[in-house]
Amino acid sequence: MTLTAQEFAFISGLVRRDAAIVLEAGKEYLVEARLLPLARKAGISTVSEFVNRAQHRPEPEIHRKIVDALTTNETSFFRDNEPFTALTHHILPDLLRDRASTRTLRIWSAACSGGQEPYSLAMLLQDALPAGWTCDIMATDISSEMLAKAEAGAFTQLEVNRGLPAPMLVRHFERVGAHWKVSVALRNVVTFKRLNLAAPLPPLGTFDVIFVRNVLIYFDIETKRSVLGQVSNLLRPDGWMFLGSAETTIGIDDRYERVVAGRASAYRLRAGLKAVPASAPGKG
Repeated sequence: MTLTAQEFAFISGLVRRDAAIVLEAGKEYLVEARLLPLARKAGISTVSEFVNRAQHRPEPEIHRKIVDALTTNETSFFRDNEPFTALTHHILPDLLRDRASTRTLRIWSAACSGGQEPYSLAMLLQDALPAGWTCDIMATDISSEMLAKAEAGAFTQLEVNRGLPAPMLVRHFERVGAHWKVSVALRNVVTFKRLNLAAPLPPLGTFDVIFVRNVLIYFDIETKRSVLGQVSNLLRPDGWMFLGSAETTIGIDDRYERVVAGRASAYRLRAGLKAVPASAPGKG
């Protein structure tokens, strides 16, 4: 059964309010496909009935599950590859020189989905860092379901086949039943936390590298500006930020400058410009 305009408006309004994600007209098919499993699990035969129940019997847990279901979770190990190559070949040498006194790196993987990105970063750095260096990776996402999967660190054969080189699979994973599980050493490098990028962020400290890829494309211009403003407060003055290949700071936030790093683009804070607090339209 096709969603009515009123039902779609309710869902799009809920997702925009809670996650600042814009669902434009024409996405009804996406809503139906994502919510059908939730409807069936609740013993409801149609998505339309499920949406009506969510609208007229407000239940925070149901609303959270709807937002989780409509959060885009497309990901893979070493997705797009070039940012990871840029990190190890062009950025890491400078960081090793500049952080020699502490021998510690801190990285944030924002919108981490099922964990492939932070675990990709952890594998790269475990293989590349000299002896005596440590790395702390914070991975965040708005979806509690995705975070639970990421924390479990268990991936299907299909998931590891998507982008994970066989030598890394053998070195950093172990086979457990039908799944591949990340090693304890790898898991200990990554800390997972639920976070809504569109809401005011709690104190997180500062980072040497921030990956906030393939998430700005779902926000309107004001939310993009807010997210980039908040990120600027968390990026060290000589740190690096990576966006998705279809994303940019140009015309949105002039505190950043684009830097070519190999075949990838990265962003740095312009010298002499201070980060300023940015208002956030979403809710945590």
